[in-house]
Parts: sequence; structure tokens; C-alpha cells
Amino acid sequence: MVKLYDTGVYLLSGKEIVCDDPHAAEQIKHKTGKQAAIEQAKRGTIAYSILKAHNTSSDEAKLQLKFDALTSHDITYVGIIQTARASGMTEFPVPYVLTNCHNSLCAVGGTINEDDHMFALSAAKKYGGVYVPANLAVIHSYNREMMSKCGRMILGSDSHTRYGALGTMAVGEGGGELAKQLLRKTYDLAAPAVIGVYLAGKPQPGVGPQDVALSIIGKVYDNSYVKNKVMEFIGDGVYNLDVEFRNSIDVMTTETTCWSSIWCTDEKVRHYYEVHGRPEDYRELKPAEIAYYDGLVYVDLAKIKPTIAMPFHPSNIYTIEELKANPLDIMHKVQTEARQQIDNPDITLDLVSKVRNGEIYVDQGLVAGCSGGTYDNIVAAANILDGQSTGNGVFTMSVYPGSQPAYIELVKNGAVAALMDAGVIVREAFCGPCFGAGDTPANQEFSIRHTTRNFPNREGSKPNEGQISCVALMDARSIAATARNGGKLTAATELDTHYHTPAYAFNRSIYDKRVYNGVGKADLSVELKFGPNIKDWPVIPSLTDHLLIKVISYITDPVTTTDELIPSGETSAFRSNPLRLAEFTLSRKDPAYVGKAKAVQQYELKRETGEDPSLLSEELKKVYAKIKAIPGYARLDAKKAGIGSTIFASKPGDGSAREQAASCQRVLGAWANLAGEYATKRYRSNLINWGMIPFLVNGEPKFRKDEYIFIPDVKAAILDGRKEIKAFIVGENVQEISLSVGDLTSDEKDIITAGCLINYYRE
Repeated sequence: MVKLYDTGVYLLSGKEIVCDDPHAAEQIKHKTGKQAAIEQAKRGTIAYSILKAHNTSSDEAKLQLKFDALTSHDITYVGIIQTARASGMTEFPVPYVLTNCHNSLCAVGGTINEDDHMFALSAAKKYGGVYVPANLAVIHSYNREMMSKCGRMILGSDSHTRYGALGTMAVGEGGGELAKQLLRKTYDLAAPAVIGVYLAGKPQPGVGPQDVALSIIGKVYDNSYVKNKVMEFIGDGVYNLDVEFRNSIDVMTTETTCWSSIWCTDEKVRHYYEVHGRPEDYRELKPAEIAYYDGLVYVDLAKIKPTIAMPFHPSNIYTIEELKANPLDIMHKVQTEARQQIDNPDITLDLVSKVRNGEIYVDQGLVAGCSGGTYDNIVAAANILDGQSTGNGVFTMSVYPGSQPAYIELVKNGAVAALMDAGVIVREAFCGPCFGAGDTPANQEFSIRHTTRNFPNREGSKPNEGQISCVALMDARSIAATARNGGKLTAATELDTHYHTPAYAFNRSIYDKRVYNGVGKADLSVELKFGPNIKDWPVIPSLTDHLLIKVISYITDPVTTTDELIPSGETSAFRSNPLRLAEFTLSRKDPAYVGKAKAVQQYELKRETGEDPSLLSEELKKVYAKIKAIPGYARLDAKKAGIGSTIFASKPGDGSAREQAASCQRVLGAWANLAGEYATKRYRSNLINWGMIPFLVNGEPKFRKDEYIFIPDVKAAILDGRKEIKAFIVGENVQEISLSVGDLTSDEKDIITAGCLINYYRE
């Protein structure tokens, strides 16, 4: 059971909840003998103390943060280092961990993965970083094991950068924000609200962390209850959960769209640090005697049931019990809703056929990555499958331990043997299954996964090409129970299993023997190793006085994910070549986008060489004739108006932190996005860092696809921080509209007008 409070709450001594109502002060005075002032009580949260310790500004409302460490993987680190290098970086000022867990398979058709890995190793040596070789650990497993510390803050270029259960506030962001930290700049944001997540009780046997996480996501995603806020986990239920159970819940907080997370710590966390050879990195974190939260999510762990997130979002949840009780109706409902998210009307999607004789049958089970591949999850799966068989039919199951230290313990205690004996394939540490580079389901297959996401354009699906698979998220325990029944959907609570988790011993020598740790040992004499497909960023123009943008893509879906803006999977082979990668922009959502963007970009390239844009084509002659007919613009100098493309999307940016979702649009000549709202802060930040204006459109857009929008004096409007920016739709007729950009920091204004982060720091 998950309940949301519709008011803020006071928490007394970490246990008692008092709603913020007219009687709150009286109740608190009676219980504690103290007065309760909201502003003082807000300083009682764990989040407040950590943010304060990392804030370099004198204003508590406007934070300027410096992080203790940074982390990236091999889809993102080349672009980040190239950006920082082009901006004047000479060394990594804080520990920077470069893991190789996303592109550790052989590349086909683009950058050879090992070229990027050798670039990263040379960068770690040159600038003083940490290099984790391929298949040794997934990014978040390594950082939990080696980089977490109570009270620390870590910034990562992966959206699932979350180490709150270990007392570390971690944030997943686009590469531009890491480049700023590498350049000794700050991460700027308004102080986020803090939402308490009160865990009560204890889960029943067979209920796992994914069940808890999905139950929370299902309650808070659609209503944006925690969007861009900090989730602070408190309550007696925390102490009933093992640390790895907490870690698996924590990493899924990303799917709520919260900004970061933090948990109170206890003796179990102390033991975690001791086992990992870092007892000095533990300290107790807990709220003050009186702490105030801007909202509260109350979770009764005892009432959580095995849960499944059906296609195509982690918030589309059902209990397995209710799904099995009414399979045909629910599968038909999910199938109908799923089809509405796919633009290809010819695609076949048939979930109803997975129901046979009243039972639901799945084709594949997978336990992997930062959410599923923990030691405890895999041991629990082995407990269920010990002495059993997954069968020799269509159903297959794979397990990916999150790190080699976890893997070797699973080998020693017999868990790997039990899984393999049951027919499970045990693989290396690899994030690929989460984005379609490992165990990719066949067309029309139904896959159940303890991973992080189940968007329609992930796991290898290509809806615009007729290729579709349906992924549902489940806990490792229920996946193992389903495997034990040959693919018949089964909740782990339906089985009578004796769960036994052998004590974990961390073998640090595995890392000591293979990881290069150059922190504090920068050597500028080292030459960076460039493979032939590792390219520099192209030159990006600075913002002009005026702007003329063409709406070349118009997306009305409720949410547009980063996987739709720039697909994962096959595009990764070109991740280090900005121009080649840009060829995939919106390829699964709007295949015509790239051609249209290039056509508009040609106008801008000619303008930059001094040609008069109003004379470049019949189309532009008509557009400029209409603009010059607007009162006050008869003498407009067209050479001072940049020309570019833009997209409209109702709510873009849910999902990955990959900056390529923005940078690919930019290198194709985009100047802006138009949106009703932005799904995440990180996508909006990516736009800004690439010099793209994050315009907001109030209400139903009045412009249409392929129409131009003229924004006069846009540079001045950005620098002046105008709340409303005048613009004109230049279609069949000219219509004045108003746009806005929300609040921008001083640096953000300068970055946008400079054209991008690289230009800003060069200047």
C-alpha cells in the first residue's frame, strides 16, 4: 500500500508524522516541548545538510554545487572529455570514474568500442582519472562499492546515478554538467523541495525491491509528485531492509523523475562499508528531531505485493495477482494503450495471444544491471531455481551480475551453479540489456525483466520498421518463479521457498589488479589515443539578435523519451562521432526529421558566409516578405537573424541523461525546443548546455508543423530574463504569440547566447 499526503508534514524523532495543518504547532509543542517553525524544520532533513555542505553560494535558495566525484560510461565519456578539453581543461579536479559497461561488445558499423576504451584509459592517465575495464563492473555497482561515502555527492552522466541508500546524494545529468565540474565550475539550481518516503513494516517473503519501487513509481509518476525533488527515505521500515534491497529500490527513483535521493543510514550500512574495506566512509545520517518535508509518500511494506510494470512505462503497474485474475481484459487494455504510443499504424502488437488456457506465458526472463544484478537479487533467484528447470521451450532466462566481485561470491557460494544447472545463462557485467544491446527479444516476444525501463523504443524494438517487442518490469524473485514454471507468469509469493543469503565477502583485489587509478597523478605528457571514428565537436554558431526557426517535427504524445529523440542500441556505434550520430536523430519517431533539418541548416550556413537569407529560396523570400510587413520590422536586417530548425513535443526528455538527445539536434542546426513542459531537469539542462533555447508554450500551440516562427530581439530577451518573449508565427498568415523559457541562471543565459557550453568557456 502506497499513500500520498496532500500537505507537507513534520517528522518527529524520525518516527512520528504530523500533518502541516492549523493544529500542527500545538501538537509538536505538546510532543516535543519545542516550537516548530517551517523554515527551521526544513533544515532538519538529511538532504538539507548534504546540500548545504556542497553549496558554494551564500544563498540557500539558489544553490551552486560542487561534487565530490564524477562518473561516466562509454556512451558518454568521450563527448564530455572532448567538451571539457576544448574548453580548456588541464586535469580532472575531482575523482572521475570512467566505466566500460555499455559498449563492451564488439562494435558493428561505427566506432570500434575498444577505441573508445583506449581513449578513456589515455584520458585517465593524462588528466588523473579512474579507468574501469570492460565487463569488470556496471557503472553504478562500481560506484556503490568503491566511491560512495556518507554525506558525499556524486554527479554522473547516466540517469540512474543513485547511491542514496549508502548515504550519498547522487545526480544523473547530461554531459555538459559534468564538463562544468571538470572546468571547476558549479552545478546551479534552485533549492529542490524534499519529499519524505516513509517506509513502514517489512516485506513478505517473495516480495523484492522492484515490487516496492514499481509500487512507488505507479503512485508518483503521472502526478509529478516528486518531479525534480529529492526523495528522502525514512521510517522504521528502512531498518527492516538489507542494504542491497535498498540499493535496488533507490536506483529506480530515477523513474519517478525526482532529482536525487537520500536514505537514513544505520548499522547495516555501517556493515556494508566495513565489508567493502572502507569503515571510515560511514557516518550516521538521520533527520533532526523536528524535520519538515514538502510532501510524504507512505509505504506499508507488508502490503506490497509482487508487481509488474506493463508496456510501455515503469509506472504502468498491476499486481501480478490482479493481472492473473483478469488476464484477457488487462492484456487487451495494455495492448490497446501500447498501440496508441506507436506511430506506425501497420505494426502488429498482440499481447492477448500470450494468454493460453487462462494463464499468461512470457518468452524471456532477465535479471541484470544496476537494479537487478545485485548479489542479494541473484541469490534469491538461485534459491527459487535450485534443483529446478527453466524448460527447453521458447522461454529463456539470463542473469548479469553487476560486478566481478559480486560474481565471484556467487560462484563460491553455489548460486551460479544452481542457476546454470536450472538452464539459466549467466553472463558478464554489462548494461546492454537495458538499452537493446544484449538479450534483445525477438519480434512480438514478451520479456519480463528486472532492469530499469520498458519504453517502446528500447531493448531493440524499432516500431517504425515494424519490429516490436514488449518488455515488462518485474522483480528477480518473480522472474525466477516464472522461469521455474517454464515461462508461465508466477509471483514468487505463490511458491514456498526457503530464502537463504550467504554472508557477502567483498574481494577488492579484483579491482586492484585491473582498475587504473590515476587520481592525483595527472600526466599531461600522455597523448590521448584517438580511434578513426572519434571526432571533435563541429563549430556551433552563437545566438543572433533575432531568430527564425522552422517547426520540422510536431509530436503530440503525452511524453517523448530520450530514446525517441536519439535511439539507443544501434546508434551507440557512432557515439563518438557527432555528425554520424546525428543521422539517427528522431529516426524511430520521425524518420523525415534529419533530411528536413539539413535543408534548413543549409540556409544558416549560407547566412554565416554573408549571404542575404531573404534571397536564398522562394520559401524564404515569402517568409521574409511577411516578416517585413509586421509593423516595426520593415528594415529588418535578415543577416542578423539566425535560421534553424526546432521541434515541438508536449513533454520531451523522459529517460536517459544522454546529452546526445540535445546535441544531435544542435549539430543539425536546431536552435530551440518548443514544449508544454520538460519531463526532466536533465533534458532541459542538456538543451541549455548546447545553446538551444528551452521554449515553453502555454496551452494548445497555435503553430503547426512546417511553419516558421520569427522571434525578434531574442538575444536581448534571454539576457534580460524576460518572462514573456514576443514571437510571430509566419504561416499562411502572421500571428503574434508569446513564448517563455522559465527561470535561467546568469550562466545559463550566457551559455545560450554564446551558442553552447564550449563557446561559453572559450570566450
